[in-house]
Amino acid sequence: MKKIILASGSPRRKEILGRLGIPFEVVPSDFQEFIDPKISPRELAEKLAIGKAKAVAFKYPDAIIIGADTVVALDGEAMGKPSTPEEAIAMLNRLSGKTHSVFTGFTVMSTKTGKSVSDVCESKVTFKTLSPAEIEKYVLSGEPMQMAGAYAIQSGAKDFVEKYEGDYNNIVGLPLVLVRNALKIFGIDVSR
Repeated sequence: MKKIILASGSPRRKEILGRLGIPFEVVPSDFQEFIDPKISPRELAEKLAIGKAKAVAFKYPDAIIIGADTVVALDGEAMGKPSTPEEAIAMLNRLSGKTHSVFTGFTVMSTKTGKSVSDVCESKVTFKTLSPAEIEKYVLSGEPMQMAGAYAIQSGAKDFVEKYEGDYNNIVGLPLVLVRNALKIFGIDVSR
């Protein structure tokens, strides 16, 4: 079986990919994430995923590399990871009581052939109206500082969510069904 590399240090992506039951290695990408307001959040998610995969690919002459990145967007504007608690509070205040999009872009590439497949999955998340105390308590936990849009749906912010539409795994960080289908294109037998 071909060597498969997940170009991400995210424990959530590792856990989701692990559900496929295929062996893979985790090699965190050192690609620098960026927010470019000139491109759509969907395009941004795809560009970042490609960049992350390429930053790891050169180290492996014959492997399948999986890169992914998640972008939270409100009213068409991408929100990155907060760099200060104040930014996290501002982001959560913006998301409070509103519906936003979560785009996860992914790339699967063969370093041997140069072939790659990229796609983006969009899900929608609606937050209930959050109180200042709820936001402050969550930000004090430190969790928002490593998350696009300053929250993690699968843990501390799960109670903020009124509803979601689309792929839950996508919101967490990896649209598993789409990734599985892409791996099949590269001859990776994924029976689950």
